[in-house]
Amino acid sequence: MNNFDVTAFRRGYSAFLRPGRVLLTGHSHQAWPDAARAAQERYFDDAARFVDEKWELAVFPVLERVRRGILARLGLPPDDAVAFGKSTHELVFRLLSCFPLGQGTRVVSTTSEFHSLHRQLARLAEAGADVHLVDARAREGLAERLARALTPQTHLLALSAVLFEDSHVVAGLPGLLARARELGVPVLVDAYHAFNVVPLDLGPALDHVYVTAGGYKYAQFGEGLCFMRLPPAAAVRPLYTGWFADFDALGRERVATVGYGEGGARFHGATFDGSAAYRAEAALANFDAFHLDVPALRALSLRMTQRLLDRLRARGVLDRAPLQTPQEAQRRGGFISLRTPRAGEVELRLRQRGVWVDHRGDLLRLGPAPYLLDDELDAGVDALAEELDRV
Repeated sequence: MNNFDVTAFRRGYSAFLRPGRVLLTGHSHQAWPDAARAAQERYFDDAARFVDEKWELAVFPVLERVRRGILARLGLPPDDAVAFGKSTHELVFRLLSCFPLGQGTRVVSTTSEFHSLHRQLARLAEAGADVHLVDARAREGLAERLARALTPQTHLLALSAVLFEDSHVVAGLPGLLARARELGVPVLVDAYHAFNVVPLDLGPALDHVYVTAGGYKYAQFGEGLCFMRLPPAAAVRPLYTGWFADFDALGRERVATVGYGEGGARFHGATFDGSAAYRAEAALANFDAFHLDVPALRALSLRMTQRLLDRLRARGVLDRAPLQTPQEAQRRGGFISLRTPRAGEVELRLRQRGVWVDHRGDLLRLGPAPYLLDDELDAGVDALAEELDRV
């Protein structure tokens, strides 16, 4: 990435990159490119031009281009089906609704999944489902422990590729997915903290794997555009379904059996705000214009997180807020996580100084993004060191 012109790249983020602000929340909500504003306006113009025909003539073609871009950045086959939704939770619950909800349902997952999945699985357990959560506190060997928890009676295995708490890249996914395929267990991989920053290696057992993620974090789409890749032979029938799941049926006579559209359409819901797809297309085009494919973004991310680590160590921060993120590059995701009992207080103090980080419980998280300068990374760590001296 020696030829990457960060100065030119930054010019495309004038609305977000303001003087006196250091955005170290690249793992949570990256800045939107200025092109997203123009895309939002194009959506309005297309709605005014096509009115009720905007779906077929404008929105669906945009979603098709976004589908191809997403699959390319996931490293998945270009013809794979992709479903779109406002959130990953919406899509995941549609997948769960393909199975019996309640007694007789068995789901295997981990204790380190993001809040939305953890909450939903906890509620299913309250309703009588057998939800088996594998302890993820010991990161090494997690995939192997999940494999041992699987049985032929398991309806779904759900896990993250990169853990949201500490940026740990889960090792051994190909072997785990192969074991799930042997047992006939469908798999849901939450790739949100991998999409557009960490290459995804799922191995050859893709015919049982659903992959979900969204664009709010590393892809710079903003809200409202999440997605789920479907296995090639997926013919499931979500109980939670809306009319967009069979869009063409609107003009046909109703029949007794609920039908589903082709490909990812079977997981769609009802009327949605198409502007998110326009922003997604603009963000992907912006990355492409600067030749920022996933390997290039991964190289940038690793260099920036290493700089953060070196500065944190030099300033003595790690003596007061121990590092939770793996130091090994191959196991480190797109952000740095530190443990401090006053993480929330430190976040607020930094925010007052224009340095944006976030926290999850006692974990303070710092995430770079490709538009940041080295001086900004250093300034963020220096401010953190000073605030830790105060608390």
